[in-house]
Amino acid sequence: MKETTLLINCPDKKGIIATVTNFILSKKGNTIYIEQHVDRELKEFFMRLECEFDQDEEKLALFKELFNTHVAKNYNMHWEMYNTEKKPKMALFVSKYDHCLYDILGRHASGELKVKIPIIISNHNDLAPIAKAFNIPFKHIPVTKATKEEAEAQQLEILREHKIDFIVLARYMQILSANFVDRFTHKIINIHHSFLPAFPGAKPYHSAYERGVKIIGATSHYVTSDLDEGPIIEQEIVRVSHIHNVQDFILKGRDLEKIVLSRAIKHHIERKVLVYNNKTVIFS
Repeated sequence: MKETTLLINCPDKKGIIATVTNFILSKKGNTIYIEQHVDRELKEFFMRLECEFDQDEEKLALFKELFNTHVAKNYNMHWEMYNTEKKPKMALFVSKYDHCLYDILGRHASGELKVKIPIIISNHNDLAPIAKAFNIPFKHIPVTKATKEEAEAQQLEILREHKIDFIVLARYMQILSANFVDRFTHKIINIHHSFLPAFPGAKPYHSAYERGVKIIGATSHYVTSDLDEGPIIEQEIVRVSHIHNVQDFILKGRDLEKIVLSRAIKHHIERKVLVYNNKTVIFS
């Protein structure tokens, strides 16, 4: 049996669920899980459906063609169908901070993250020993203002060679150009502290400490050409108080960054995210 995941969004109408499930059944498929949501204000329908087919790849390709013709077009659907058993290829971009990289590679090594990691790319050499310890190729591509365009061209070529499906910025301290981002729409995941735009800059935890905040947090989102304004995938907070110093803030913040980024990656690889109007629907 081949397991597939179907993601759909379209204008809300009566009969969408029945039409989709009945079509799957008519093609000898079996729906095993379904979750849906209707945005009443936008009048938009969202659905994630898991199904099984006792068919080969050629017949599944024919199913997609027929589904598009007989179902999707009638409902003006935006839809994607994924092979659940196929592990997507994820590239990691890093700089000098190692906490997120260690966490991701540890989860991957333990089998928690169902992905392939063909390459780690960095603008510094500092984290090369970590990549070596986990037996993953590491590519150092320095980035300066003068060489940024050339560096991104090298990065894109490497991503193309490895047939990368999506990218994770595991504390990569460079801003990607609009040209780069546009090649991976909703396929670049970033992590940062939740203080933006209140506490921007190189030392947000210091600024937050001086302001006396009572919560700190982390946000993971898809990267867009508007800096830190992309669709949010996952967030988390932890309470702090006057008894905590700056180092406490930093340690708590880094823990949150690891947790939030790993959750976002899982949501993405399990096809549980639908983006619409720069917002996300996250299925359970």
